[in-house]
Amino acid sequence: MKKLINVPESVVPDALRGMAAAHPELSVDVERRIVVRRDAPVAGKVALVSGGGSGHEPLHGGFVGAGMLDAACPGEVFTSPVPDQMVRAAAAVDSGKGVLFIVKNYTGDVLNFNMAAELAEDEGIQVASVLVNDDVAVTDSLYTAGRRGTGATLFVEKIAGAAAEEGAPLERVEAIARRVNEASRSFGVALASCTTPAKGGPTFDLPAGELELGVGIHGEPGRERRAMMTSGEIADFAVDAVLSDLRPTGPVLALVNGAGATPLLELYGFTAEVHRVLRERDVPVARTLVGNYVTSLDMAGASVTLCQVDEEMLRLWDAPVQTPGLRWGR
Repeated sequence: MKKLINVPESVVPDALRGMAAAHPELSVDVERRIVVRRDAPVAGKVALVSGGGSGHEPLHGGFVGAGMLDAACPGEVFTSPVPDQMVRAAAAVDSGKGVLFIVKNYTGDVLNFNMAAELAEDEGIQVASVLVNDDVAVTDSLYTAGRRGTGATLFVEKIAGAAAEEGAPLERVEAIARRVNEASRSFGVALASCTTPAKGGPTFDLPAGELELGVGIHGEPGRERRAMMTSGEIADFAVDAVLSDLRPTGPVLALVNGAGATPLLELYGFTAEVHRVLRERDVPVARTLVGNYVTSLDMAGASVTLCQVDEEMLRLWDAPVQTPGLRWGR
């Protein structure tokens, strides 16, 4: 294993120190593992808090800032943060208008965020929670009961974050977040496994010349393995898997997300194929985002996330955002 690290045990705090150095607009508590927008709490605003295992950067810490999250809680690599982190984050960003927890559907995240919500409410903080479960590849996995939470997390955080930035009350922000999740579906493909620093080797065995269709963001098994396919063939399979579950009747947001080791040259080529399939299926695309946003360390591969949008959701998507990982309109 060759990685740009000191020792596996310090990967997360080292990364947080680097984030603090690069982004003075954020307040990064390395010891307690909390990333907070420096102007928090923002008066009169519902606060959004999310988190999860490290290794998926820029998710979630890279999405802290105006128009998205108010705070994020990074756990160890591929490991849920603990309730104490979430409670501290909620207390740091609560303006008195309530806090929305955005939770990917992984067992550890769900259990710990549920516990944190109870503890925060004991401290007088009003909390609502939204579960993201967009992955259509499998119903249950090594980490979940039900569908996994993947690329739609970005859509939920951005659109709900814009609503909160406009001053919407907690129940409204929660309702919009749920609407975005319900309108979103994802499907991922791995060409090569990721390598966790602690293990020092591939997290799963994927023979040369094969790919994993429907892989999870921690390397969980997908639907099937096949011999390597072309970009167009992969796009046909992935988009059809999403559309067979989503069945959109209007325009969609499209996220073509790199898993961490796939260059933009390939991602843009894959995006062209995704758009081809959507045209052939008569699905109009309102906006497209391409890049590494919900990664799996150094996994080679990509995922496709589609979200059917209405006028309000599209307006909120286009609203200004300024975070390390996503910014426009400011």
